[in-house]
Amino acid sequence: MDHQKAKQRQQLRRRRHVRKAIQGTAQRPRLTVFRSNKHIYAQLIDDASGVTLAAASSLAIKEGDKATYGGNVKGAVAVGQKIAEEAKAKGIAKAAFDRGHYKYHGRIKALADAAREGGLQF
Repeated sequence: MDHQKAKQRQQLRRRRHVRKAIQGTAQRPRLTVFRSNKHIYAQLIDDASGVTLAAASSLAIKEGDKATYGGNVKGAVAVGQKIAEEAKAKGIAKAAFDRGHYKYHGRIKALADAAREGGLQF
């Protein structure tokens, strides 16, 4: 068996395991995180209607002339703060955190903590 396919299958299994218990609604949307090597992305999703309510990413955040690098904890904190601001603007106070297949560690934990400090509850 190809190593890459086995890894993808394990990630899919972990993702399904995590998402089985999480369901986003309009009052409490799902805060989902995607992490690549260079960037990090966060979205608030209402699963009942299948709509993205708010989104933030290290690609979209500009600090001065330079875009935020999302491949480190500092970038993840900036994205966490931004998603909390977006949620407040839409009147969202609570969310269900969806880490996907990622460990709750490093950039994922930093994003979650920054979102909590910004006023999101989960």
